[in-house]
Amino acid sequence: MTSLAEEIRGYVVAEFLDGEDTADLTADFDLITNGVVDSLGVVQIVSHLSRTYSIPVDDIPLVPDNFRSIGAMSAFVEDATKAAV
Repeated sequence: MTSLAEEIRGYVVAEFLDGEDTADLTADFDLITNGVVDSLGVVQIVSHLSRTYSIPVDDIPLVPDNFRSIGAMSAFVEDATKAAV
């Protein structure tokens, strides 16, 4: 994983999986389907990504597929920060 994906993974582990086995938490692990993140969790993630990567909340489409996995979140952040430059 890239450092961006590692940071996002670290956030997910700290906020949603603290103390649990995270061996299966790969870049394409489906966080929503596997019950790691629910709708409130998506809101928490959106807030975190907005603050951490200076992405205006209004520019973050609340599409579940953008937050379904660490890989999807990393791709979203990369696209959003490229667009802002």
